[in-house]
Amino acid sequence: MTEREEHLFEVLDNLVRIRNECSCSIFSECGLSDMTVKQIAYLKVIDAEGDVTFSRLAEITKNSKPTITEMINKCVRMECVYREHCPDDGRITYIRLTERGKAIAQAEQASLRRMIERMMNSLDEREQELLVEILEKVR
Repeated sequence: MTEREEHLFEVLDNLVRIRNECSCSIFSECGLSDMTVKQIAYLKVIDAEGDVTFSRLAEITKNSKPTITEMINKCVRMECVYREHCPDDGRITYIRLTERGKAIAQAEQASLRRMIERMMNSLDEREQELLVEILEKVR
């Protein structure tokens, strides 16, 4: 690794550290100590899909309905989701996010926003423009 690459490694490693600090802060605020990565992934899918049923969640995650039911029951106990019957067809049950569930599902985006805020607060306007210009070139 060249000296320039090594320096870039150190700079990017620092950015990752800042991102992790922001993520830890968000996760702590959400009380995430008892959540698994898989449960968080399910919450993200529910957040992205909106009106999602047990069958649809099973289809998206490529899991069985009993697996989905078990996972959702755990999320209900953790106050991240709740069930809501469709007003037009009582046989259909939607999985909805609670406020806590939404915060967890959107935690990565929130931590990225915090990291960007920290970065922008460290730079003057010219440096901010330059940073955006350089990052747009990265593919």
